[in-house]
Amino acid sequence: MIRRCIQINLQPGWGGGEIYTVFFTRALLAQGVPTTLYVLRDNTRWTSELPPGVDIVPVAGAAEMLTSLQACEAPWVVCQTPLDLPALEVLRHPRRLLSCIAHMPLYGRDPRRIAGHDYVIAVSAHVIASLQAAGISQVHPEPLLGIADLAPRPAGDAASGVVRRSRYDWDMRKGRDRLLSWLAPLAASFARAEAYRKKPGITLGIVSRLTPIKQFPLLFSLLAPVLARHPDVHLEIFGAGGYASVRDLDAALRPCRRQVRFWGQQPDVAAVYRQIDYLLTGLPEKEALGLNVIEAQACGTPVLAVDASPFTETVCAGVSGLFFEDPRHDGGTSFDALITRLERQAFRIDPEAARDHLARFSAEAFAQRVGRLCTAVNNKGVPG
Repeated sequence: MIRRCIQINLQPGWGGGEIYTVFFTRALLAQGVPTTLYVLRDNTRWTSELPPGVDIVPVAGAAEMLTSLQACEAPWVVCQTPLDLPALEVLRHPRRLLSCIAHMPLYGRDPRRIAGHDYVIAVSAHVIASLQAAGISQVHPEPLLGIADLAPRPAGDAASGVVRRSRYDWDMRKGRDRLLSWLAPLAASFARAEAYRKKPGITLGIVSRLTPIKQFPLLFSLLAPVLARHPDVHLEIFGAGGYASVRDLDAALRPCRRQVRFWGQQPDVAAVYRQIDYLLTGLPEKEALGLNVIEAQACGTPVLAVDASPFTETVCAGVSGLFFEDPRHDGGTSFDALITRLERQAFRIDPEAARDHLARFSAEAFAQRVGRLCTAVNNKGVPG
């Protein structure tokens, strides 16, 4: 029996990796494994998100965390972001298993940091395949997958409901972003607050942070001309991103700009999913899992995705969603045919047919997978 798991998450913000840390911690507690979590002192969100009984250790940075861990008995360490090689050498001990969760596939990334850990835990078979392709063998064989976490998240302003918010997620380390972050609220104060209303026709929704891994600008450089041929199809974008990401996406959408609205990041994603017809994903190979894909299906919203991993892991074809050919291969012909089909007849999720598929993404199923992970860690001789 593992007496305690030491987790490390020193991210300054709050995104999918932090949400994942929360439900990984809950699953550990469900298996009777207490957790100590090292977090950045300035990230105060943790205290309101974690369940009771979690030992939170706020630190100023990696140096303080390393000093603290060196001084305590920590047989099983789980890094939510891979530690760099010097930090791993500081923590390495014959009676300590240094593991990390691979939240991203390795395609195009340097494998050395992840390879330095004793045991690597992946969130999807897609990520496992990328690790193995890079020659990393110390990989837990079962992907952890994820959970549909639909609890409302704190909003950046006092507005309630699905309303227009900033499309930008400012990086305050950049002078340009700091300046724009001051000017944008001033401009917004002169604009009328707009509540979301679904338009007649078909509504495709993007519910995601607008990050480079999603490859939205590339996707819509191919799909925007297709959408322009279907004027009753509307694209609603619920998410925020960096200045360059939003700029590039906006440019790619010019052919169908009249069909597109940006709404910014929303605190209640369940309310968003229930007001769109289909969730549209980004391109696949840099995506690790897609919590938004899992969330949408849990809300009864079908998913439209490229027919490739990891989406083939999280979407059941013809049951919880529909696939189309990668538009980089066919220029959007398959997507065009899919939209034409949906204009003639809508696709809906049959809850009974999707029940077994969706059960894979329940908290109970996730806890069972974490239980099998704990058994594997025990079998590696980690002291209790």
